[in-house]
Amino acid sequence: MALVSEFLGQLTLSYGGDAEPVYPTVVPVRDFDPAKDAARLETAIKTKGVDEQTIIDILTRRSYIQRREIAFEYERIAKKDLNAALKGALSGSLEALMLGLMKSTAQYDATELKASMKGLGTDEETLIEIVCSRSKEELVDIKKVYKDTFKKDLDKDVAGDTSGDFAKLLLALVQTKRDEPSNVVDYEKIDEDARSLYEAGVKRKGTDVATWISIMSQRSVPHLQKVFQRYKSYSPYDMKESIGKEVKGDLEKSFLTLVECFENKQLYFANRLSEAMKGKGAKDKVVTRVLVSRCEIDLMKIRSEFKKQHKRSLYQTITEHTKGDYQNALLSLCGGDD
Repeated sequence: MALVSEFLGQLTLSYGGDAEPVYPTVVPVRDFDPAKDAARLETAIKTKGVDEQTIIDILTRRSYIQRREIAFEYERIAKKDLNAALKGALSGSLEALMLGLMKSTAQYDATELKASMKGLGTDEETLIEIVCSRSKEELVDIKKVYKDTFKKDLDKDVAGDTSGDFAKLLLALVQTKRDEPSNVVDYEKIDEDARSLYEAGVKRKGTDVATWISIMSQRSVPHLQKVFQRYKSYSPYDMKESIGKEVKGDLEKSFLTLVECFENKQLYFANRLSEAMKGKGAKDKVVTRVLVSRCEIDLMKIRSEFKKQHKRSLYQTITEHTKGDYQNALLSLCGGDD
């Protein structure tokens, strides 16, 4: 544990302004030599039967910026695109994981969102997880990348693929109108919002969902944390219980995800991972998405929340519920046992 806290201490880096601190498990490697890595990858991919372990060792222990440099060198040496080579060499969950690592976080999220709305039927679970858990800054980046990559607006695709209040909530979030956190605590506004949430839900017959949507999609996160505290002085139920009583289905899941992320985002992801690895086997897609999208952001903190909440480490849980090269890659991204 001492190592983890030392690591956490070292890595509470802040990227400019009011950005949240980061707690990555994957950090840039020192003495980085992209040409050497590219040559090792080329050998591993060409080898009879493919040397998956070398591919895993390199791609899971380099930062995204470093992987980009390796891809550039790889194309120079092998005269072909690294993504295409990985696709040809790997398959299944391991392939999805490695290709995910070759994208920036915003590119990865944009691609996952697109896939969740493709073809018949919508993968609401993925849509809810990404749209409701990402910060305003992350959503701004995702929208830009989505537009650049798919030549479509994310909000138009969301509107075309969802309906009713569920669609209204997702669209309100995608419009990124959330207030910036302020150093001044506005107690009057906190009280007013808490009362409005109560009067729009538990206090009346039926739910005034529009009021809930506007408060939860527009107020800053620190403000909302205080609103939910204050809410308890009006309502016999806390915010999450009230949501369960007032709305159902995808709308309920979305509001719950929002509240859980406002209260403790890393705990939300720890619980997602735990759910995905319950019973036999694992929901590989969910496990892959959380580890790929969070490994350079806050996976170290997700790990410690996981241990606190579920009384066993994320590392042990991955070991029990996955296997083979895919397991090795996940354990490498996980960055150690607690």
